Amino acid sequence: MSSGHRSVVVTPCADGPLLVRGADVVQDAEGTSHVVTRPVVALCTCEKSQRLPWCDGTHKAVERGRRRREGSG
Repeated sequence: MSSGHRSVVVTPCADGPLLVRGADVVQDAEGTSHVVTRPVVALCTCEKSQRLPWCDGTHKAVERGRRRREGSG
Protein backbone atom coordinates (compact mmCIF):
# COMPACT_ATOMS: atom_id res chain seq x y z
CA MET A 1 0.00 0.00 0.00
CA SER A 2 1.49 3.29 -1.00
CA SER A 3 -0.14 5.33 1.79
CA GLY A 4 1.96 3.64 4.46
CA HIS A 5 -1.06 1.96 6.04
CA ARG A 6 -1.09 -1.77 6.54
CA SER A 7 -4.20 -3.88 6.67
CA VAL A 8 -5.72 -5.00 9.92
CA VAL A 9 -7.21 -8.49 10.03
CA VAL A 10 -9.64 -9.52 12.79
CA THR A 11 -10.34 -13.23 13.31
CA PRO A 12 -12.93 -14.37 15.88
CA CYS A 13 -12.07 -17.53 17.82
CA ALA A 14 -14.95 -19.81 18.77
CA ASP A 15 -15.91 -19.11 22.41
CA GLY A 16 -12.79 -17.01 22.81
CA PRO A 17 -11.04 -13.80 21.90
CA LEU A 18 -10.75 -11.80 18.72
CA LEU A 19 -7.29 -12.14 17.18
CA VAL A 20 -6.15 -8.85 15.67
CA ARG A 21 -3.23 -8.75 13.24
CA GLY A 22 -1.61 -5.57 11.97
CA ALA A 23 -3.10 -2.99 14.33
CA ASP A 24 -1.04 -0.19 15.86
CA VAL A 25 -3.72 0.86 18.35
CA VAL A 26 -7.02 -0.58 19.60
CA GLN A 27 -9.74 1.49 21.21
CA ASP A 28 -11.88 0.01 23.99
CA ALA A 29 -15.59 0.59 24.63
CA GLU A 30 -14.82 3.61 26.84
CA GLY A 31 -12.77 5.23 24.06
CA THR A 32 -9.37 4.60 25.64
CA SER A 33 -6.63 3.90 23.10
CA HIS A 34 -4.23 1.01 23.79
CA VAL A 35 -0.97 0.80 21.87
CA VAL A 36 -0.35 -2.57 20.23
CA THR A 37 3.25 -3.75 20.56
CA ARG A 38 2.91 -7.22 19.00
CA PRO A 39 2.11 -8.41 15.49
CA VAL A 40 -0.97 -10.30 16.79
CA VAL A 41 -3.02 -9.51 19.91
CA ALA A 42 -6.01 -11.26 21.47
CA LEU A 43 -8.90 -9.02 22.52
CA CYS A 44 -11.25 -10.23 25.25
CA THR A 45 -14.87 -10.86 24.29
CA CYS A 46 -16.13 -12.33 27.60
CA GLU A 47 -15.35 -9.09 29.50
CA LYS A 48 -13.96 -11.11 32.45
CA SER A 49 -10.24 -10.62 31.71
CA GLN A 50 -8.14 -8.94 34.39
CA ARG A 51 -6.16 -7.26 31.57
CA LEU A 52 -8.94 -5.70 29.46
CA PRO A 53 -9.00 -5.14 26.57
CA TRP A 54 -6.50 -8.00 26.25
CA CYS A 55 -7.55 -11.63 26.67
CA ASP A 56 -5.96 -13.44 29.62
CA GLY A 57 -7.66 -16.81 29.05
CA THR A 58 -10.43 -16.28 31.62
CA HIS A 59 -13.03 -17.29 29.01
CA LYS A 60 -11.87 -20.90 29.43
CA ALA A 61 -12.86 -20.90 33.11
CA VAL A 62 -16.12 -19.08 32.34
CA GLU A 63 -17.06 -21.71 29.74
CA ARG A 64 -16.12 -24.62 32.07
CA GLY A 65 -18.29 -23.15 34.84
CA ARG A 66 -21.20 -22.69 32.45
CA ARG A 67 -20.95 -26.32 31.27
CA ARG A 68 -20.87 -27.57 34.89
CA ARG A 69 -24.00 -25.58 35.77
CA GLU A 70 -25.76 -26.96 32.70
CA GLY A 71 -24.68 -30.50 33.57
CA SER A 72 -22.71 -31.15 30.41
CA GLY A 73 -19.12 -30.87 31.60
